[in-house]
Amino acid sequence: MNGAAVVAEILKREGVTTLYAYPRNGIIEAAAAADIRPIVVRQERTGMHMADALSRITSRQKIGVFAMQQGPGTENAYGALAQAYAESVPILVLPAGHPRRQAQLPPNFSATLNMRGVTKWIESVVAVDQIPQALRRAFTQLRNGRPRPVLIEVPADVLGEAFSGSLDYQPVLATRMGPDPAVVPRVAEALLAAKRPVLYAGQGVHYARAWKQLRELAELLAAPVTTTLAGKSAFPENHPLSLGSGGATFSKQSHRFIQEADLVFGIGVSFTATPFGHAMPAGKRYIHATWDPVELNKCVATELGLLGDLDVVLDALLPEVRDRLSGKPRDAGPVAKEIKAVKDEWLAQWMPLLTSNETPISPYRLIRELHAALDPAQTIITHDSGSPRNQIPPFWESTEPLSYIGWGKSTQLGYGLGLIMGAKLARPDKLCVNFWGDAAIGHTGMDFETCVRERIPILSILSNNFAMAAELGVMPSATEKFRSTDISGNYADFARALGAHGERITDPGEVAAAIRRGIQKTREGVPVLLEFITRKETRGSSHGRSH
Repeated sequence: MNGAAVVAEILKREGVTTLYAYPRNGIIEAAAAADIRPIVVRQERTGMHMADALSRITSRQKIGVFAMQQGPGTENAYGALAQAYAESVPILVLPAGHPRRQAQLPPNFSATLNMRGVTKWIESVVAVDQIPQALRRAFTQLRNGRPRPVLIEVPADVLGEAFSGSLDYQPVLATRMGPDPAVVPRVAEALLAAKRPVLYAGQGVHYARAWKQLRELAELLAAPVTTTLAGKSAFPENHPLSLGSGGATFSKQSHRFIQEADLVFGIGVSFTATPFGHAMPAGKRYIHATWDPVELNKCVATELGLLGDLDVVLDALLPEVRDRLSGKPRDAGPVAKEIKAVKDEWLAQWMPLLTSNETPISPYRLIRELHAALDPAQTIITHDSGSPRNQIPPFWESTEPLSYIGWGKSTQLGYGLGLIMGAKLARPDKLCVNFWGDAAIGHTGMDFETCVRERIPILSILSNNFAMAAELGVMPSATEKFRSTDISGNYADFARALGAHGERITDPGEVAAAIRRGIQKTREGVPVLLEFITRKETRGSSHGRSH
């Protein structure tokens, strides 16, 4: 076998059944020969986004793999790799490298030189007999510790080189880490001593599948729970103790309880300060449970830290809390009543937009109608950057783990399409929905053709306001004088031209019926794009604004 066949065989032994790819790379053909399905996309970003979704939706029980051409193909993929790094997603990235005789000559692009800052582990294979060891190191990094992308660059001539001898390769081990046993009782005591604790849960809960433990801890303490965007759906948002989720925008109850908390317990979060995140207030006590010591004291002063996988951390903490309460949970009635009062007041303020009959259609009316038309427990939904990301999270109630792919530390437009395509391939039994805008479709919309060609029946909800609405407040002169944020297109026609089902909806009264028709079409195996003509809504769309 040659080098490409060795890579394919190792991928198969590691349980890889799908390879997301863009030609040319010898691994693609070798994977197909090994019965690994290649999904060839229209651009590199989308393929890596699909691999990203597989790793998330399976809590890295399966690892998404993406392969692409050396040089321009690798360059085009950089943004998607940076996004996965920011969002802590484990992806195996396999760029072909320039042949060894050319690899060191500028300006030939070197992945190992230029992508080091957005990978957890990176190396270039310079001889065919090094491939097994390189991939063993790669999968070990992907399956252990903090998840992030790993890149193994294999020069094109190495992929074609003959591999001698038998392939000695076994799937790598996966380990878990636990917290310092001396610190766990101190955390339990601090949580029980707090007057207004808030549990702030993130993506680490998803990767550890620690949803049951998080809920038990909240109910023992009678403590409200809010989540990051990446952690959304880690705690059921119809639970009386739920505050919803937050990112650039957040619900009133989430904002108020964090502002009034005397202790915030971050569980599987980084507390990273970004332009798109829920900023943590000063003057609070913070306890931090994370698998990465780099995050401790990075953006908030950490009083106590629990390092490890979140299921192990919470499994150690729960008995300490339970024993101190003699096994009897605190009365959650008063805090649940307070949460409900704030939530009811907040929803009443937003109800005119959520039920608006005005045209163009209110995007908030669209979100509300979408939520009512489907079963959230049988749905996986994601959003795109800009207004969709800011508008949907406070009002979308997620009740089942991994039913919402939230993101926002980096904000590439067009990310949501690849995510939801990958989610549908990972969970074909689910209705998979992408909520995006007309700016985002301009970045990755041509990969809607991939949905048709590869028979991926997603439901794509496009909010078209003919503008970059999130930018209107920061570019008023450019908008007024030069119409710089105006964009246009008939995307329903575009979808039909590609062979999908497309509809354009302008009447608020037709929203629900169009969504029902779209859902039925996906059940028939047809990708759907519903284009809703919406208002240039800036309320709730600015970074850092509470809904």
